Amino acid sequence: MHVIVLGAAAGGGFPQWNDGAPVARRAWAGDPAAPRRTQSSIAVTADPPGRPGPDGTRRWVLFNCSPDIRQQIIATPGLHPGPGLRQSPIADIVLTNGDIDHIGGLLTLRERTAFGLWASAAIHGILRDNPIFNVLADGVVDRRVLPLQETATIAGLEVTLFPVPGKVPLYLEGAEVEIGGESEATVGVAVRDPQTGGLLHYVPGCAAMPDHLKRRLAQGDALLFDGTLWTDDEMVALGVGQKTGRRMGHMSISGADGTLAKLADLPVAHRLFVHINTTNPVLLADSPERQAVEAAGWQVAEDGTELQL
Repeated sequence: MHVIVLGAAAGGGFPQWNDGAPVARRAWAGDPAAPRRTQSSIAVTADPPGRPGPDGTRRWVLFNCSPDIRQQIIATPGLHPGPGLRQSPIADIVLTNGDIDHIGGLLTLRERTAFGLWASAAIHGILRDNPIFNVLADGVVDRRVLPLQETATIAGLEVTLFPVPGKVPLYLEGAEVEIGGESEATVGVAVRDPQTGGLLHYVPGCAAMPDHLKRRLAQGDALLFDGTLWTDDEMVALGVGQKTGRRMGHMSISGADGTLAKLADLPVAHRLFVHINTTNPVLLADSPERQAVEAAGWQVAEDGTELQL
């Protein structure tokens, strides 16, 4: 199984278009210690190089489809179109929630090339209720419901969705918002290569770490996990937002209830933070926060980071 991080940043990318805070200023200036990142997505294939799938190409599955998808395809030679005039190696797309940074790129993929679109019933409902997504024409894009805890074989990969603590997308919030509930609104994905046995867990959004989720994640060979904020009040303290990380549905990396503490003993060989917010100091290669993350056995993903499982 070949895994490519297409986009390692949270919504808006790094740096966000209107962000002049200290971490982002270094990215705007082109500081090599602050490489720019696009929005959250990964690509995975079970087809070995030189051994294409049934359609004659190496099939890739995207997990989430960010508004930066065109830029990500350009930057990833394996995702370039061909050999047909309207042919893409992107065989399927799997969604983990309805956030704009995870579904906005679907509007770019509207030029009538077939692919499978997999998600929970709740996320398909969000797409169905918003008529702009009708540009994904019936009869071309195959919308497939993948029930939670059931496994589907997708382009040779065994894919399972499972609930994680989260919340509904920002644009669907009402007067009262449940934070940390487990439902179809926010899911993680287990991706297994039946040929090699390699197992990846991809969880770009997670509000808490219950014991049952930790047990599941411990069974894998690699974990790509929510790294949105370093501290829960990071955006509030910087004066660039009014919400804590938990209010936005994300664990922080640091702190007693943060990811480093909660997963300190996780027996997983490859642990990477993804979905990293523009304010997070771990984005800086020379920061004390980056040193703390790496000392704990974690890696901060960049666009183009690759794994072989």
